[in-house]
Amino acid sequence: MVSDIIKNIAVVGTGSFIGGAARYLVSLMMKGVGKGFPWATLAVNLVGCFLIGLLWGLFSRNASEGGIWALFLTVGLCGGFTTFSTFSKEALMMLQSGNIWGFAAYIALSVIAGVALVAMGYYLFR
Repeated sequence: MVSDIIKNIAVVGTGSFIGGAARYLVSLMMKGVGKGFPWATLAVNLVGCFLIGLLWGLFSRNASEGGIWALFLTVGLCGGFTTFSTFSKEALMMLQSGNIWGFAAYIALSVIAGVALVAMGYYLFR
């Protein structure tokens, strides 16, 4: 039992490392895109939403729901790739700077498009 928990922690940690590194690479590639709006964070969060929807749809086909692969890819990789804390910080920074329209657009795009992309991914593979 304890060995299974340790194995699962290692699997999630490995996925998180890869996802976090990928998120950092995306932020480097998008550096300078649309100054004043957090396009890189929006992009990784929306791609992550779509990916987790695809994976959820794929894994929900089987009774086991993917087991170790589900942990690695959803909790680990997608969890490390997406970033709610950075999203929240950037939204607050826009609000504090008086960028009310940017703040509202960022919140709306992130939440509405994020949920829609999870659903789209899920139903594509379900």
